Amino acid sequence: METLKILRNKDLTLLLIGKLASMLGSNVQQFALSLYVYALTGSATLFASMLAISILPRLIFSPFAGVFGDWFNRKKMIVTLDFLNGFMLLGFAYHLMIRGEFSLLTVYMLVILLEMSEIFYESSSAGIVPSIVKKDSMVEARSLMSLSISAARLASPMIGAALFGFAGLFVVLLFNAMSFLVSAVFELFIHVPPLHKRPEKLNVKNFFIDLKEGLKVVKDNKFIATIISLGTIVNFVIGPLFAVGYLVIIIDVLKGSEVQYGLFQTVMAVSMISAPILVTGYIKKFDIPKVSVASFMVVSVLVFAIALVPFMASFNLFKGTVIPFTLLMVLSFFIGLSISIVNITIETLFAQIVPVHMMGRTSTVLNLLVTIMIPIGQMAFGFMFDVLDAMFVIGIAGSILLISIMLFRKRLLMASTLIEPEETENKKEGAVHAV
Repeated sequence: METLKILRNKDLTLLLIGKLASMLGSNVQQFALSLYVYALTGSATLFASMLAISILPRLIFSPFAGVFGDWFNRKKMIVTLDFLNGFMLLGFAYHLMIRGEFSLLTVYMLVILLEMSEIFYESSSAGIVPSIVKKDSMVEARSLMSLSISAARLASPMIGAALFGFAGLFVVLLFNAMSFLVSAVFELFIHVPPLHKRPEKLNVKNFFIDLKEGLKVVKDNKFIATIISLGTIVNFVIGPLFAVGYLVIIIDVLKGSEVQYGLFQTVMAVSMISAPILVTGYIKKFDIPKVSVASFMVVSVLVFAIALVPFMASFNLFKGTVIPFTLLMVLSFFIGLSISIVNITIETLFAQIVPVHMMGRTSTVLNLLVTIMIPIGQMAFGFMFDVLDAMFVIGIAGSILLISIMLFRKRLLMASTLIEPEETENKKEGAVHAV
């Protein structure tokens, strides 16, 4: 398979293994902690608060993390953070063993500390793939990164349920601690060119100078601004559709079961995993910005198509739930496939255009805005699902997506003109080493 040929790149392979290990452990722990908090409190509000509180560190620390990610040696940063996470989790596991249980405050502390670490890890790791992979192999690299993340998300609920159900939270914490330590060991052997840019003096003045420089790049570069705008819009719309919309359609409109809703979740996970395997080779045969625009348009059309399911159900055009549920699953599979293609192409273009020494600051701005828009979207669309028919709400979601891509289409298509040849980029980056 064409995509797997890039695994000959030892540095990328080691990074992928480390990323898969840490992602799997983190997702398993997040799943288990959700079950633990709900069992501890019996409160859906407190359960939701655990998810919401993780946003606070991102709001506070993202600007700092972006600058530090561009200042310091990226490899040393990610290795250090993974080791710190591993030992910190061992400490929390020991605390749990001694006390017998976690208080809600302890859970919040654990979630916040891990989220803070993840913010700095993301800002440091953002520039690693563009540093170790050639531009003409970026699509394959991003596809494999997407595949590893999707695989971790697919496997984590099953592993988390098994570990938490049979062994308890203590073993889950040990599992996650080991995943971070394994990740750190693999990352130790990665060779990352020192393309970060650190000022001669590390002080507050230089920090704000570099922070403003990063914000100026985001503001002035129309392509980066477009990517960030589209990313926030997609998460504002698609997040609520997956989290709330499908639950409403399957349970309330189609009168389906929890098993059917679980099957939908599996279908979505499979579609996300299938995309890197099925379409990576085809993406490279076409102009990547055009593929991105076309995929975005397909997502918009499929969202409108999903709105037809509750519309037809309202007129009792189906006998039973088999046909509408099957139709919903097929549409959902192709939405997941299309969204994966959008993500792969956008991440590829982002890595090819943004200077490596600016990757930390620009990526943290993107991640911050995307993260903020998820709960805002869930609240907004959750309210709309309460007061409007599902078909209208989903139609609104499709309209937002379609209008957005029409507004940003020209800017996105211009991305090809911004990608510099590999040789030119290497010469330019070769001058940006640590001071």
